[in-house]
Amino acid sequence: MHGHHDRPSMVSVGTIIWLASELMFFAALFAAYFTVRAVSPELWAEQSAKLDVPFSAVNTIILVASSVTCQMGVFAAERGQVGRSGSLLQVGKWGLREWFVLTYLMGAVFIAGQSFEYANLVREGFTLPDNAYSTLFFLATGFHGLHVTGGLIAFLFVLGRTFMARRFTHEQAVSAIVVSYYWHFVDVVWIILFSAIYLIK
Repeated sequence: MHGHHDRPSMVSVGTIIWLASELMFFAALFAAYFTVRAVSPELWAEQSAKLDVPFSAVNTIILVASSVTCQMGVFAAERGQVGRSGSLLQVGKWGLREWFVLTYLMGAVFIAGQSFEYANLVREGFTLPDNAYSTLFFLATGFHGLHVTGGLIAFLFVLGRTFMARRFTHEQAVSAIVVSYYWHFVDVVWIILFSAIYLIK
């Protein structure tokens, strides 16, 4: 039984170490972004004015709220509740599946919103190869978008396992917890990205 309890911590530690390396990757993008600001303040001012701050703020609220729903799913997993114990309208009786499906939908809305914003920017001539600012904008937000998409795939994987397994196991609960670590990381990175790109003028 000793190994049975040790394994989750090893998976969690491995995930945290991997996320730390991902953080270094985003830190390099932040450094490049602020270098553009220091070297070309006129370009920064001109290009950043094209961003739709209110729209992105709403998109950000949706993603941040998804961290809350994700954590509610983890709490359900920790108490061994895989599905709801009441009607769908009784949110307090939701299980892991309901909370993770809601989190997935919110993440998908965020990606759809980001795609919509990209389309509007491209129509205005704000494209990846246009200048140093636009290149870094698309690299930073684009790589983050890929990370969100990766999280959405992970949610599907966890949800799929709950339907395929005959009963909800300790390992499935661990999977849900590890996916939540990743999702919270993606949310925190976006809060920093949003603050740096959309709020700092």
